[in-house]
Amino acid sequence: MARRVMRWAGAVAAAVVVGPAVSAVPASGSGAGRDGGAGDGAMGSGWQLVHEEGFERVAPASDTGWFPDRDGPGSPYDVDGYDNDGEYFSTIGGPDFDEHLDGIDLFRRSFSFGDQGWLTAELAQRGAPDGDGPAFTSDEVPGSGPAGLFESPSHDGGVILRSTDELPEEYRVEVTLRTIDFGGQRDGEWDYDGKVNGYEPSDCKTNFPWGATGDFSLPECEWHDVTTDANGFYFLSIVDHERPAPRNNVFIHNHRKVVMDGYNRYELTGDGLRYCDADSGELEPYEWGSGNGVNMLFMTDERRYDDQPGTEYVMDSECGTEVGGGIVSQADLVPEAMPERDYVFAVERRDGHYAMEVSGEFRHIGERTLRYERPFDDGEHPIWHYNRTPEEYGGEHNADWSYPSPNGTYVDEDVWPEGSAYPDHFLIGQPHMNFYEGSAHIDDLRLYVPEA
Repeated sequence: MARRVMRWAGAVAAAVVVGPAVSAVPASGSGAGRDGGAGDGAMGSGWQLVHEEGFERVAPASDTGWFPDRDGPGSPYDVDGYDNDGEYFSTIGGPDFDEHLDGIDLFRRSFSFGDQGWLTAELAQRGAPDGDGPAFTSDEVPGSGPAGLFESPSHDGGVILRSTDELPEEYRVEVTLRTIDFGGQRDGEWDYDGKVNGYEPSDCKTNFPWGATGDFSLPECEWHDVTTDANGFYFLSIVDHERPAPRNNVFIHNHRKVVMDGYNRYELTGDGLRYCDADSGELEPYEWGSGNGVNMLFMTDERRYDDQPGTEYVMDSECGTEVGGGIVSQADLVPEAMPERDYVFAVERRDGHYAMEVSGEFRHIGERTLRYERPFDDGEHPIWHYNRTPEEYGGEHNADWSYPSPNGTYVDEDVWPEGSAYPDHFLIGQPHMNFYEGSAHIDDLRLYVPEA
Protein backbone atom coordinates (compact mmCIF):
# COMPACT_ATOMS: atom_id res chain seq x y z
CA MET A 1 0.00 0.00 0.00
CA ALA A 2 1.29 3.44 -0.88
CA ARG A 3 2.09 5.61 2.09
CA ARG A 4 -0.49 8.30 2.66
CA VAL A 5 0.85 11.87 2.60
CA MET A 6 0.04 13.11 6.09
CA ARG A 7 -0.48 16.54 7.57
CA TRP A 8 2.29 18.77 8.85
CA ALA A 9 1.84 22.24 10.26
CA GLY A 10 4.31 24.33 8.30
CA ALA A 11 4.00 27.11 10.89
CA VAL A 12 5.99 25.05 13.38
CA ALA A 13 9.28 26.40 12.09
CA ALA A 14 8.23 29.89 13.10
CA ALA A 15 6.92 28.87 16.52
CA VAL A 16 10.20 29.22 18.41
CA VAL A 17 9.72 30.83 21.80
CA VAL A 18 12.62 32.06 23.92
CA GLY A 19 12.46 31.61 27.69
CA PRO A 20 9.65 30.14 29.77
CA ALA A 21 7.04 31.27 27.30
CA VAL A 22 4.31 29.49 25.36
CA SER A 23 2.93 29.58 21.86
CA ALA A 24 -0.14 28.20 20.13
CA VAL A 25 0.30 28.29 16.37
CA PRO A 26 -2.74 27.68 14.14
CA ALA A 27 -1.73 25.01 11.66
CA SER A 28 -2.18 25.37 7.96
CA GLY A 29 -4.20 22.84 5.99
CA SER A 30 -3.70 19.11 5.67
CA GLY A 31 -0.36 18.18 4.17
CA ALA A 32 1.08 21.69 4.38
CA GLY A 33 4.85 21.61 4.01
CA ARG A 34 5.06 17.88 4.72
CA ASP A 35 6.03 14.87 2.64
CA GLY A 36 5.23 12.07 5.07
CA GLY A 37 6.64 13.81 8.16
CA ALA A 38 7.94 17.04 9.64
CA GLY A 39 11.13 17.02 7.67
CA ASP A 40 10.51 20.23 5.75
CA GLY A 41 9.55 22.19 8.85
CA ALA A 42 12.43 20.91 10.95
CA MET A 43 15.08 21.29 8.27
CA GLY A 44 13.75 24.71 7.34
CA SER A 45 14.42 25.88 10.88
CA GLY A 46 18.09 24.90 11.05
CA TRP A 47 17.90 21.13 11.54
CA GLN A 48 19.42 18.32 9.52
CA LEU A 49 18.10 14.77 9.53
CA VAL A 50 20.42 12.04 10.86
CA HIS A 51 18.03 9.10 11.39
CA GLU A 52 14.48 8.26 10.35
CA GLU A 53 12.23 5.23 10.62
CA GLY A 54 9.01 4.51 8.73
CA PHE A 55 8.46 1.00 10.17
CA GLU A 56 7.94 -0.65 6.81
CA ARG A 57 9.87 -3.52 8.35
CA VAL A 58 11.07 -4.18 11.89
CA ALA A 59 13.99 -6.59 11.59
CA PRO A 60 15.32 -7.34 15.10
CA ALA A 61 19.08 -7.36 15.53
CA SER A 62 20.96 -8.46 18.66
CA ASP A 63 17.70 -9.96 19.86
CA THR A 64 18.08 -11.28 23.39
CA GLY A 65 14.89 -13.30 23.27
CA TRP A 66 12.93 -13.53 26.51
CA PHE A 67 15.17 -14.03 29.53
CA PRO A 68 14.68 -13.86 33.32
CA ASP A 69 15.97 -10.71 34.99
CA ARG A 70 15.62 -9.37 38.54
CA ASP A 71 17.04 -5.87 37.89
CA GLY A 72 19.55 -6.45 40.67
CA PRO A 73 23.31 -5.83 40.83
CA GLY A 74 24.95 -7.15 37.69
CA SER A 75 21.81 -6.73 35.61
CA PRO A 76 22.06 -4.33 32.65
CA TYR A 77 18.76 -2.88 33.94
CA ASP A 78 20.01 -2.06 37.45
CA VAL A 79 19.62 1.68 38.08
CA ASP A 80 18.80 2.65 41.66
CA GLY A 81 16.61 2.14 44.72
CA TYR A 82 13.37 2.56 42.74
CA ASP A 83 14.02 -0.48 40.54
CA ASN A 84 11.61 -3.40 40.69
CA ASP A 85 13.79 -4.96 43.40
CA GLY A 86 14.82 -1.58 44.81
CA GLU A 87 15.64 -0.62 48.35
CA TYR A 88 12.79 1.88 48.38
CA PHE A 89 10.21 -0.91 48.13
CA SER A 90 12.10 -3.25 50.44
CA THR A 91 12.23 -0.49 53.05
CA ILE A 92 8.67 0.79 52.99
CA GLY A 93 7.15 -2.61 52.17
CA GLY A 94 9.33 -4.59 54.53
CA PRO A 95 9.33 -8.41 54.53
CA ASP A 96 5.91 -8.45 52.87
CA PHE A 97 7.26 -6.80 49.76
CA ASP A 98 10.29 -9.09 49.66
CA GLU A 99 8.00 -12.10 49.90
CA HIS A 100 5.78 -10.80 47.10
CA LEU A 101 8.77 -10.14 44.87
CA ASP A 102 10.19 -13.59 45.49
CA GLY A 103 6.97 -15.02 44.08
CA ILE A 104 7.20 -13.09 40.81
CA ASP A 105 9.18 -14.18 37.76
CA LEU A 106 10.33 -11.16 35.74
CA PHE A 107 11.24 -11.58 32.07
CA ARG A 108 12.72 -9.15 29.56
CA ARG A 109 13.45 -8.99 25.85
CA SER A 110 15.47 -6.39 23.94
CA PHE A 111 16.31 -5.89 20.27
CA SER A 112 17.58 -3.09 18.07
CA PHE A 113 16.60 -2.16 14.51
CA GLY A 114 16.58 0.72 12.05
CA ASP A 115 19.40 2.72 10.49
CA GLN A 116 22.62 1.58 12.19
CA GLY A 117 20.49 0.07 14.96
CA TRP A 118 19.58 3.51 16.29
CA LEU A 119 16.32 2.24 17.85
CA THR A 120 15.86 -0.36 20.57
CA ALA A 121 12.64 -2.03 21.68
CA GLU A 122 12.47 -3.05 25.34
CA LEU A 123 9.81 -5.51 26.48
CA ALA A 124 9.06 -6.80 29.97
CA GLN A 125 6.59 -9.27 31.42
CA ARG A 126 5.68 -10.67 34.82
CA GLY A 127 5.43 -14.41 34.40
CA ALA A 128 6.80 -16.53 31.59
CA PRO A 129 5.78 -15.08 28.20
CA ASP A 130 3.34 -17.33 26.35
CA GLY A 131 3.20 -15.58 22.99
CA ASP A 132 0.39 -13.22 23.97
CA GLY A 133 2.54 -10.76 25.90
CA PRO A 134 3.89 -7.32 25.01
CA ALA A 135 5.25 -6.84 21.50
CA PHE A 136 6.58 -4.26 19.07
CA THR A 137 6.17 -5.06 15.38
CA SER A 138 5.51 -3.53 11.97
CA ASP A 139 1.84 -3.38 11.08
CA GLU A 140 -0.36 -2.07 8.29
CA VAL A 141 -2.76 0.72 9.28
CA PRO A 142 -5.73 0.80 6.88
CA GLY A 143 -5.55 3.89 4.74
CA SER A 144 -2.19 4.94 6.18
CA GLY A 145 0.31 2.25 5.31
CA PRO A 146 2.94 0.63 7.55
CA ALA A 147 3.55 1.78 11.10
CA GLY A 148 5.16 0.55 14.30
CA LEU A 149 2.71 -1.24 16.57
CA PHE A 150 2.94 -1.27 20.37
CA GLU A 151 0.95 -4.09 21.95
CA SER A 152 0.64 -4.22 25.72
CA PRO A 153 -2.29 -6.59 26.22
CA SER A 154 -1.99 -6.92 30.00
CA HIS A 155 -1.15 -4.48 32.77
CA ASP A 156 1.60 -6.77 34.10
CA GLY A 157 3.83 -6.20 31.09
CA GLY A 158 5.20 -3.22 29.18
CA VAL A 159 6.85 -2.23 25.91
CA ILE A 160 8.77 0.88 24.93
CA LEU A 161 10.88 2.16 22.07
CA ARG A 162 14.03 4.08 23.02
CA SER A 163 17.10 5.64 21.48
CA THR A 164 19.81 2.98 21.48
CA ASP A 165 22.54 5.50 22.25
CA GLU A 166 22.40 8.68 24.27
CA LEU A 167 21.07 11.63 22.32
CA PRO A 168 23.38 14.33 20.94
CA GLU A 169 24.16 17.55 22.78
CA GLU A 170 21.45 19.28 20.74
CA TYR A 171 18.67 17.53 18.88
CA ARG A 172 15.08 17.41 17.73
CA VAL A 173 13.20 14.10 17.88
CA GLU A 174 9.70 13.79 16.46
CA VAL A 175 7.15 11.04 15.94
CA THR A 176 3.67 10.69 14.44
CA LEU A 177 0.93 8.95 16.41
CA ARG A 178 -1.37 7.10 14.00
CA THR A 179 -3.71 5.30 16.43
CA ILE A 180 -4.11 5.05 20.19
CA ASP A 181 -6.15 2.65 22.35
CA PHE A 182 -5.04 3.11 25.96
CA GLY A 183 -8.30 4.16 27.54
CA GLY A 184 -10.12 7.47 27.63
CA GLN A 185 -13.62 7.86 26.26
CA ARG A 186 -14.81 6.80 22.82
CA ASP A 187 -17.87 8.67 21.54
CA GLY A 188 -18.62 9.79 25.09
CA GLU A 189 -18.29 6.36 26.71
CA TRP A 190 -15.57 5.14 29.11
CA ASP A 191 -16.56 1.49 28.63
CA TYR A 192 -16.29 0.48 24.97
CA ASP A 193 -15.48 -2.66 22.96
CA GLY A 194 -16.06 -4.71 26.10
CA LYS A 195 -13.29 -2.84 27.94
CA VAL A 196 -13.15 -0.64 31.02
CA ASN A 197 -11.06 2.46 30.25
CA GLY A 198 -9.14 0.38 27.72
CA TYR A 199 -8.55 -2.55 30.10
CA GLU A 200 -9.91 -6.02 29.58
CA PRO A 201 -12.24 -6.52 32.56
CA SER A 202 -10.88 -8.46 35.53
CA ASP A 203 -11.43 -8.62 39.27
CA CYS A 204 -7.68 -8.86 39.85
CA LYS A 205 -5.78 -6.15 37.98
CA THR A 206 -3.95 -4.20 40.65
CA ASN A 207 -0.75 -2.21 41.17
CA PHE A 208 0.74 -5.15 43.12
CA PRO A 209 3.50 -5.35 44.32
CA TRP A 210 4.93 -1.85 43.73
CA GLY A 211 2.74 0.45 45.77
CA ALA A 212 4.15 3.84 46.68
CA THR A 213 2.38 3.64 50.04
CA GLY A 214 -0.15 1.43 51.79
CA ASP A 215 -0.49 -2.00 53.34
CA PHE A 216 1.95 -4.37 51.65
CA SER A 217 0.63 -7.39 53.54
CA LEU A 218 -2.52 -7.63 51.42
CA PRO A 219 -2.85 -10.36 48.80
CA GLU A 220 -2.52 -9.27 45.17
CA CYS A 221 -6.21 -8.99 44.34
CA GLU A 222 -6.87 -6.68 47.30
CA TRP A 223 -4.41 -4.04 46.12
CA HIS A 224 -5.48 -0.92 44.21
CA ASP A 225 -7.67 -1.71 41.17
CA VAL A 226 -5.97 -0.13 38.15
CA THR A 227 -8.89 -0.66 35.77
CA THR A 228 -10.95 2.00 37.55
CA ASP A 229 -7.96 4.29 38.12
CA ALA A 230 -5.89 5.23 35.09
CA ASN A 231 -4.68 4.05 31.72
CA GLY A 232 -2.18 5.86 29.52
CA PHE A 233 0.72 6.02 27.07
CA TYR A 234 3.97 7.95 26.74
CA PHE A 235 3.79 9.80 23.44
CA LEU A 236 7.38 11.08 23.69
CA SER A 237 9.54 11.73 26.74
CA ILE A 238 13.16 12.34 27.70
CA VAL A 239 14.58 10.41 30.65
CA ASP A 240 17.79 10.79 32.62
CA HIS A 241 19.23 7.29 32.72
CA GLU A 242 20.85 4.74 30.45
CA ARG A 243 18.77 1.95 28.99
CA PRO A 244 15.16 2.97 29.59
CA ALA A 245 12.88 -0.07 29.88
CA PRO A 246 9.57 -1.05 31.48
CA ARG A 247 9.63 -1.07 35.27
CA ASN A 248 7.19 -0.33 38.06
CA ASN A 249 5.15 2.88 37.76
CA VAL A 250 6.92 4.58 40.70
CA PHE A 251 10.35 4.36 39.06
CA ILE A 252 9.72 6.66 36.14
CA HIS A 253 8.35 9.47 38.34
CA ASN A 254 11.92 10.20 39.44
CA HIS A 255 13.57 9.82 36.04
CA ARG A 256 11.73 12.07 33.59
CA LYS A 257 13.20 15.35 32.36
CA VAL A 258 10.36 16.36 30.04
CA VAL A 259 7.32 14.25 29.25
CA MET A 260 4.37 14.20 26.89
CA ASP A 261 1.96 11.48 27.95
CA GLY A 262 -1.65 10.48 28.35
CA TYR A 263 -3.00 9.85 31.85
CA ASN A 264 -6.57 8.76 31.32
CA ARG A 265 -8.40 8.79 34.67
CA TYR A 266 -11.56 6.71 34.70
CA GLU A 267 -14.70 8.83 35.28
CA LEU A 268 -12.69 11.31 37.34
CA THR A 269 -14.44 14.24 38.99
CA GLY A 270 -12.89 16.98 41.08
CA ASP A 271 -9.76 19.03 40.45
CA GLY A 272 -7.07 16.33 40.22
CA LEU A 273 -6.80 16.94 36.47
CA ARG A 274 -7.79 19.94 34.40
CA TYR A 275 -7.82 20.98 30.77
CA CYS A 276 -6.67 24.23 29.26
CA ASP A 277 -9.06 25.64 26.68
CA ALA A 278 -6.50 27.14 24.32
CA ASP A 279 -9.20 29.29 22.68
CA SER A 280 -10.45 31.00 25.83
CA GLY A 281 -7.27 30.78 27.90
CA GLU A 282 -9.32 29.39 30.79
CA LEU A 283 -8.78 26.19 32.79
CA GLU A 284 -11.67 23.75 32.52
CA PRO A 285 -12.64 20.71 34.64
CA TYR A 286 -11.65 17.22 33.55
CA GLU A 287 -15.18 16.56 32.31
CA TRP A 288 -14.68 19.25 29.62
CA GLY A 289 -12.48 16.80 27.71
CA SER A 290 -12.85 13.14 26.86
CA GLY A 291 -10.14 11.74 29.11
CA ASN A 292 -7.69 11.65 26.17
CA GLY A 293 -5.57 14.59 27.29
CA VAL A 294 -2.03 15.42 26.23
CA ASN A 295 0.05 16.30 29.27
CA MET A 296 3.20 18.29 28.47
CA LEU A 297 5.25 18.43 31.67
CA PHE A 298 8.61 19.93 32.51
CA MET A 299 9.94 18.16 35.59
CA THR A 300 11.69 20.23 38.26
CA ASP A 301 13.78 19.66 41.40
CA GLU A 302 10.99 19.98 43.96
CA ARG A 303 9.20 16.96 45.35
CA ARG A 304 5.63 16.51 44.17
CA TYR A 305 4.62 14.27 47.08
CA ASP A 306 5.50 14.22 50.76
CA ASP A 307 5.12 10.47 51.21
CA GLN A 308 6.21 8.95 47.89
CA PRO A 309 8.73 9.49 45.07
CA GLY A 310 8.07 11.93 42.27
CA THR A 311 9.45 15.22 41.00
CA GLU A 312 7.19 18.25 40.66
CA TYR A 313 5.47 19.35 37.44
CA VAL A 314 5.81 22.69 35.65
CA MET A 315 2.92 22.97 33.18
CA ASP A 316 2.89 25.73 30.57
CA SER A 317 -0.26 26.18 28.53
CA GLU A 318 -2.32 28.85 26.84
CA CYS A 319 -3.89 29.30 30.29
CA GLY A 320 -0.58 30.35 31.88
CA THR A 321 1.93 28.40 33.94
CA GLU A 322 1.02 26.07 36.78
CA VAL A 323 3.59 24.58 39.16
CA GLY A 324 2.21 21.61 41.05
CA GLY A 325 -1.42 20.99 41.82
CA GLY A 326 -3.78 19.20 39.48
CA ILE A 327 -2.32 18.12 36.15
CA VAL A 328 -3.12 20.47 33.27
CA SER A 329 -3.74 18.81 29.90
CA GLN A 330 -2.90 21.24 27.10
CA ALA A 331 -5.18 19.53 24.56
CA ASP A 332 -7.54 16.59 24.05
CA LEU A 333 -6.97 13.96 21.37
CA VAL A 334 -9.78 12.56 19.23
CA PRO A 335 -8.92 8.84 18.96
CA GLU A 336 -12.22 8.09 17.19
CA ALA A 337 -11.00 10.10 14.19
CA MET A 338 -7.70 8.24 13.84
CA PRO A 339 -5.95 7.25 11.60
CA GLU A 340 -7.60 9.78 9.27
CA ARG A 341 -6.30 12.32 11.78
CA ASP A 342 -2.87 11.94 13.29
CA TYR A 343 -0.73 13.82 15.82
CA VAL A 344 2.93 14.82 15.59
CA PHE A 345 4.94 15.07 18.82
CA ALA A 346 8.40 16.61 19.07
CA VAL A 347 11.02 17.40 21.73
CA GLU A 348 13.98 19.69 21.19
CA ARG A 349 17.08 20.39 23.21
CA ARG A 350 18.93 23.46 21.89
CA ASP A 351 20.58 26.69 23.04
CA GLY A 352 20.17 25.86 26.72
CA HIS A 353 16.45 25.11 26.40
CA TYR A 354 14.04 22.20 26.14
CA ALA A 355 10.94 22.53 23.96
CA MET A 356 7.90 20.29 23.62
CA GLU A 357 5.53 20.46 20.70
CA VAL A 358 2.38 18.71 19.45
CA SER A 359 0.47 19.28 16.22
CA GLY A 360 -2.91 18.02 15.09
CA GLU A 361 -6.64 18.57 15.18
CA PHE A 362 -7.82 18.55 18.80
CA ARG A 363 -11.21 18.34 20.44
CA HIS A 364 -12.81 21.78 21.03
CA ILE A 365 -9.86 23.84 19.73
CA GLY A 366 -9.35 22.46 16.23
CA GLU A 367 -6.17 22.26 14.17
CA ARG A 368 -3.07 23.85 15.66
CA THR A 369 0.45 23.43 16.98
CA LEU A 370 1.11 23.82 20.69
CA ARG A 371 4.70 24.48 21.67
CA TYR A 372 6.26 25.23 25.07
CA GLU A 373 9.90 26.04 25.75
CA ARG A 374 11.93 26.53 28.94
CA PRO A 375 15.57 27.19 29.79
CA PHE A 376 17.48 24.46 31.60
CA ASP A 377 17.52 26.62 34.74
CA ASP A 378 15.48 29.80 35.03
CA GLY A 379 16.66 30.37 38.61
CA GLU A 380 13.40 29.12 40.10
CA HIS A 381 12.37 25.84 38.48
CA PRO A 382 15.35 24.04 36.93
CA ILE A 383 14.50 21.18 34.60
CA TRP A 384 15.25 17.97 36.47
CA HIS A 385 18.69 16.50 35.74
CA TYR A 386 19.15 18.69 32.66
CA ASN A 387 22.95 18.35 32.69
CA ARG A 388 24.35 15.86 30.19
CA THR A 389 27.86 16.47 31.54
CA PRO A 390 29.31 17.46 34.94
CA GLU A 391 30.46 20.79 33.50
CA GLU A 392 26.88 21.95 32.90
CA TYR A 393 25.90 21.98 36.58
CA GLY A 394 27.41 22.98 39.94
CA GLY A 395 25.47 20.97 42.52
CA GLU A 396 23.22 23.83 43.69
CA HIS A 397 20.03 21.74 43.55
CA ASN A 398 21.30 18.71 45.45
CA ALA A 399 19.33 17.29 48.37
CA ASP A 400 18.54 14.15 50.36
CA TRP A 401 14.93 12.97 50.10
CA SER A 402 13.47 10.89 52.93
CA TYR A 403 10.40 8.66 52.82
CA PRO A 404 9.23 7.48 56.26
CA SER A 405 6.96 4.46 56.65
CA PRO A 406 5.87 2.09 59.43
CA ASN A 407 8.58 -0.31 58.25
CA GLY A 408 11.38 2.23 58.20
CA THR A 409 12.64 5.30 56.38
CA TYR A 410 14.15 5.19 52.92
CA VAL A 411 16.64 7.99 52.23
CA ASP A 412 17.52 8.86 48.65
CA GLU A 413 20.86 10.55 49.17
CA ASP A 414 22.33 13.14 46.82
CA VAL A 415 19.50 13.29 44.32
CA TRP A 416 21.41 15.80 42.12
CA PRO A 417 25.03 16.12 43.26
CA GLU A 418 27.88 18.17 41.90
CA GLY A 419 29.85 16.15 39.36
CA SER A 420 26.75 14.27 38.17
CA ALA A 421 25.82 13.71 34.53
CA TYR A 422 22.53 12.59 33.01
CA PRO A 423 22.66 11.96 29.25
CA ASP A 424 19.32 12.16 27.44
CA HIS A 425 17.43 9.17 26.04
CA PHE A 426 13.97 9.31 24.50
CA LEU A 427 11.20 6.91 25.39
CA ILE A 428 7.91 6.13 23.63
CA GLY A 429 5.39 3.53 24.74
CA GLN A 430 4.00 1.85 27.84
CA PRO A 431 6.76 1.78 30.51
CA HIS A 432 4.96 0.13 33.44
CA MET A 433 4.74 -3.45 34.69
CA ASN A 434 1.77 -2.84 37.01
CA PHE A 435 -0.37 -0.24 35.19
CA TYR A 436 -1.77 0.44 31.68
CA GLU A 437 -2.69 -1.79 28.78
CA GLY A 438 -3.65 -1.26 25.17
CA SER A 439 -2.14 -0.66 21.75
CA ALA A 440 -0.88 2.20 19.59
CA HIS A 441 0.65 2.81 16.15
CA ILE A 442 3.47 5.28 15.48
CA ASP A 443 5.19 6.39 12.29
CA ASP A 444 7.77 8.81 10.90
CA LEU A 445 10.16 8.71 13.87
CA ARG A 446 13.01 11.11 13.14
CA LEU A 447 16.12 12.46 14.82
CA TYR A 448 17.66 15.79 13.80
CA VAL A 449 20.75 17.72 14.87
CA PRO A 450 21.52 21.39 14.19
CA GLU A 451 22.72 22.10 10.68
CA ALA A 452 26.47 22.37 10.44
